[in-house]
Amino acid sequence: MKQPLTQSSLITTARAFCLESHSYPELFGVTDGKAVGTFIEHKFRHRLEALFTVEIGNSALGIDLPSVDADIKVTSVRQPQSSCPFRSARQKVYGLGYHLLLFVYDKRDDQHNMAATLKFVSCAFIERSRTADYQTTRGILEILGRDGNRDDIVGFLQDRNLPGDEIAINLLADEIMDSPPVLGYLTISNALQWRLQYSRVVNLAESVSGIVRII
Repeated sequence: MKQPLTQSSLITTARAFCLESHSYPELFGVTDGKAVGTFIEHKFRHRLEALFTVEIGNSALGIDLPSVDADIKVTSVRQPQSSCPFRSARQKVYGLGYHLLLFVYDKRDDQHNMAATLKFVSCAFIERSRTADYQTTRGILEILGRDGNRDDIVGFLQDRNLPGDEIAINLLADEIMDSPPVLGYLTISNALQWRLQYSRVVNLAESVSGIVRII
Protein backbone atom coordinates (compact mmCIF):
# COMPACT_ATOMS: atom_id res chain seq x y z
CA MET A 1 0.00 0.00 0.00
CA LYS A 2 1.34 3.42 -0.96
CA GLN A 3 2.20 5.87 1.79
CA PRO A 4 1.13 9.52 1.61
CA LEU A 5 3.75 11.89 0.25
CA THR A 6 5.51 13.93 2.93
CA GLN A 7 8.13 16.67 2.71
CA SER A 8 10.75 14.18 3.83
CA SER A 9 9.83 11.58 1.21
CA LEU A 10 9.62 14.31 -1.44
CA ILE A 11 13.20 15.33 -0.67
CA THR A 12 14.42 11.71 -0.65
CA THR A 13 12.72 10.98 -3.98
CA ALA A 14 14.10 14.18 -5.53
CA ARG A 15 17.64 13.23 -4.50
CA ALA A 16 17.32 9.75 -6.05
CA PHE A 17 15.80 11.24 -9.21
CA CYS A 18 18.68 13.72 -9.60
CA LEU A 19 21.35 11.03 -9.20
CA GLU A 20 19.91 8.84 -11.97
CA SER A 21 21.10 9.12 -15.58
CA HIS A 22 18.81 11.22 -17.75
CA SER A 23 19.06 10.75 -21.50
CA TYR A 24 16.06 11.72 -23.64
CA PRO A 25 15.83 11.53 -27.45
CA GLU A 26 12.65 13.64 -27.15
CA LEU A 27 14.71 16.61 -25.94
CA PHE A 28 17.48 16.38 -28.55
CA GLY A 29 17.92 19.80 -30.16
CA VAL A 30 15.24 21.40 -27.98
CA THR A 31 16.31 24.89 -26.96
CA ASP A 32 13.06 26.02 -25.33
CA GLY A 33 13.81 25.96 -21.61
CA LYS A 34 10.12 25.94 -20.71
CA ALA A 35 9.54 22.81 -22.82
CA VAL A 36 12.49 21.04 -21.18
CA GLY A 37 11.31 22.08 -17.71
CA THR A 38 7.76 20.87 -18.35
CA PHE A 39 9.06 17.52 -19.66
CA ILE A 40 11.23 16.92 -16.57
CA GLU A 41 8.53 18.11 -14.21
CA HIS A 42 6.08 15.60 -15.68
CA LYS A 43 8.67 12.82 -15.35
CA PHE A 44 9.15 13.61 -11.69
CA ARG A 45 5.44 13.95 -10.99
CA HIS A 46 4.83 10.52 -12.56
CA ARG A 47 7.55 9.14 -10.28
CA LEU A 48 5.77 10.55 -7.24
CA GLU A 49 2.42 9.14 -8.37
CA ALA A 50 3.99 5.71 -8.82
CA LEU A 51 5.47 5.69 -5.31
CA PHE A 52 3.03 7.62 -3.12
CA THR A 53 -0.54 8.67 -2.68
CA VAL A 54 -0.27 12.29 -3.73
CA GLU A 55 -2.54 15.07 -4.90
CA ILE A 56 -1.23 16.50 -8.16
CA GLY A 57 -2.18 20.10 -8.74
CA ASN A 58 -3.58 21.91 -11.73
CA SER A 59 -4.05 25.53 -12.74
CA ALA A 60 -7.08 25.83 -10.46
CA LEU A 61 -5.12 24.61 -7.42
CA GLY A 62 -2.21 26.86 -8.34
CA ILE A 63 0.69 24.64 -7.23
CA ASP A 64 1.97 21.24 -8.34
CA LEU A 65 1.84 19.38 -5.02
CA PRO A 66 -0.91 20.84 -2.84
CA SER A 67 -0.80 17.90 -0.40
CA VAL A 68 2.66 19.07 0.74
CA ASP A 69 2.07 22.73 -0.15
CA ALA A 70 4.91 22.77 -2.68
CA ASP A 71 5.48 23.83 -6.27
CA ILE A 72 8.05 22.24 -8.59
CA LYS A 73 10.41 24.48 -10.58
CA VAL A 74 12.79 23.11 -13.22
CA THR A 75 15.29 25.49 -14.81
CA SER A 76 18.58 25.58 -16.72
CA VAL A 77 21.83 26.39 -14.93
CA ARG A 78 22.57 28.84 -17.76
CA GLN A 79 19.76 31.11 -16.56
CA PRO A 80 18.15 29.73 -13.41
CA GLN A 81 14.82 31.49 -13.38
CA SER A 82 11.12 30.89 -13.86
CA SER A 83 7.83 32.69 -13.41
CA CYS A 84 4.92 32.31 -11.03
CA PRO A 85 1.52 33.95 -10.61
CA PHE A 86 1.41 37.38 -9.00
CA ARG A 87 -0.89 37.54 -5.99
CA SER A 88 0.18 40.64 -4.09
CA ALA A 89 3.21 42.80 -3.27
CA ARG A 90 3.23 41.08 0.12
CA GLN A 91 4.83 38.00 -1.51
CA LYS A 92 8.02 39.96 -2.08
CA VAL A 93 8.30 40.56 1.67
CA TYR A 94 6.81 37.42 3.24
CA GLY A 95 7.33 34.84 0.49
CA LEU A 96 5.20 33.15 -2.13
CA GLY A 97 3.01 31.35 0.42
CA TYR A 98 4.19 27.83 -0.44
CA HIS A 99 7.40 25.80 -0.61
CA LEU A 100 9.51 25.35 -3.75
CA LEU A 101 11.26 22.22 -4.98
CA LEU A 102 13.92 23.52 -7.34
CA PHE A 103 15.70 21.40 -9.97
CA VAL A 104 18.57 23.05 -11.88
CA TYR A 105 19.92 21.10 -14.87
CA ASP A 106 22.73 21.32 -17.39
CA LYS A 107 21.59 20.01 -20.81
CA ARG A 108 23.97 18.67 -23.45
CA ASP A 109 23.03 17.17 -26.82
CA ASP A 110 24.75 13.86 -27.58
CA GLN A 111 25.22 13.97 -31.37
CA HIS A 112 26.27 10.33 -31.54
CA ASN A 113 23.17 8.95 -29.81
CA MET A 114 20.82 11.73 -30.96
CA ALA A 115 19.65 12.29 -27.39
CA ALA A 116 19.80 15.06 -24.84
CA THR A 117 21.68 14.30 -21.63
CA LEU A 118 20.64 16.19 -18.51
CA LYS A 119 22.74 16.47 -15.38
CA PHE A 120 21.22 18.04 -12.31
CA VAL A 121 23.80 20.44 -10.90
CA SER A 122 21.63 21.67 -8.03
CA CYS A 123 18.42 20.68 -6.28
CA ALA A 124 16.96 22.40 -3.24
CA PHE A 125 13.83 22.44 -1.13
CA ILE A 126 13.07 26.05 -0.22
CA GLU A 127 10.64 26.49 2.64
CA ARG A 128 7.94 29.12 2.14
CA SER A 129 9.56 31.44 4.71
CA ARG A 130 12.65 31.77 2.47
CA THR A 131 10.82 32.43 -0.83
CA ALA A 132 10.74 36.22 -0.41
CA ASP A 133 12.95 38.69 -2.30
CA TYR A 134 16.49 38.91 -0.91
CA GLN A 135 17.18 42.62 -1.42
CA THR A 136 13.73 43.69 -0.21
CA THR A 137 13.85 41.66 3.00
CA ARG A 138 17.50 42.53 3.62
CA GLY A 139 16.73 46.23 3.26
CA ILE A 140 13.76 46.00 5.63
CA LEU A 141 15.75 44.10 8.25
CA GLU A 142 18.62 46.62 8.01
CA ILE A 143 16.21 49.54 8.52
CA LEU A 144 14.63 47.87 11.54
CA GLY A 145 18.08 47.01 12.89
CA ARG A 146 18.92 50.74 12.81
CA ASP A 147 15.77 51.59 14.81
CA GLY A 148 13.90 52.60 11.68
CA ASN A 149 10.25 53.56 12.04
CA ARG A 150 7.11 53.05 9.99
CA ASP A 151 7.81 56.08 7.76
CA ASP A 152 11.23 54.65 6.91
CA ILE A 153 9.59 51.37 5.88
CA VAL A 154 6.95 53.13 3.73
CA GLY A 155 9.67 55.15 2.00
CA PHE A 156 11.73 52.04 1.36
CA LEU A 157 8.78 50.11 -0.10
CA GLN A 158 7.96 53.05 -2.38
CA ASP A 159 11.60 53.29 -3.50
CA ARG A 160 11.54 49.58 -4.34
CA ASN A 161 8.51 50.22 -6.61
CA LEU A 162 6.46 47.47 -5.03
CA PRO A 163 3.24 47.01 -6.99
CA GLY A 164 0.20 48.34 -5.14
CA ASP A 165 -1.49 51.59 -4.25
CA GLU A 166 -0.76 53.82 -1.26
CA ILE A 167 -3.26 52.00 0.96
CA ALA A 168 -1.71 48.59 0.21
CA ILE A 169 1.82 49.90 0.88
CA ASN A 170 0.75 51.42 4.20
CA LEU A 171 -0.99 48.22 5.30
CA LEU A 172 2.13 46.25 4.39
CA ALA A 173 4.30 48.67 6.40
CA ASP A 174 2.02 48.16 9.43
CA GLU A 175 2.38 44.40 9.10
CA ILE A 176 6.17 44.68 8.81
CA MET A 177 6.37 46.77 11.98
CA ASP A 178 4.25 44.20 13.85
CA SER A 179 5.89 41.12 12.32
CA PRO A 180 9.28 41.61 10.63
CA PRO A 181 10.03 39.19 7.76
CA VAL A 182 12.89 36.71 7.63
CA LEU A 183 15.57 37.01 4.97
CA GLY A 184 14.39 35.64 1.63
CA TYR A 185 16.72 33.98 -0.87
CA LEU A 186 15.03 34.55 -4.22
CA THR A 187 15.29 37.49 -6.59
CA ILE A 188 11.73 38.46 -7.49
CA SER A 189 11.28 40.90 -10.37
CA ASN A 190 8.10 42.90 -10.84
CA ALA A 191 6.00 41.88 -13.84
CA LEU A 192 2.47 40.77 -14.66
CA GLN A 193 3.79 37.48 -13.34
CA TRP A 194 6.58 37.42 -10.78
CA ARG A 195 9.89 36.45 -12.36
CA LEU A 196 11.86 34.32 -9.91
CA GLN A 197 15.63 34.03 -10.12
CA TYR A 198 17.50 31.35 -8.18
CA SER A 199 21.24 32.08 -8.54
CA ARG A 200 21.58 32.89 -4.85
CA VAL A 201 20.17 29.48 -3.90
CA VAL A 202 22.26 27.64 -6.52
CA ASN A 203 25.46 29.31 -5.33
CA LEU A 204 24.68 29.09 -1.61
CA ALA A 205 27.77 27.97 0.28
CA GLU A 206 26.65 28.25 3.88
CA SER A 207 23.90 26.33 5.65
CA VAL A 208 20.65 28.29 5.92
CA SER A 209 17.65 27.16 7.95
CA GLY A 210 14.68 26.73 5.69
CA ILE A 211 16.74 25.72 2.64
CA VAL A 212 17.56 22.03 2.18
CA ARG A 213 20.41 21.42 -0.27
CA ILE A 214 19.35 18.11 -1.81
CA ILE A 215 22.35 17.83 -4.13
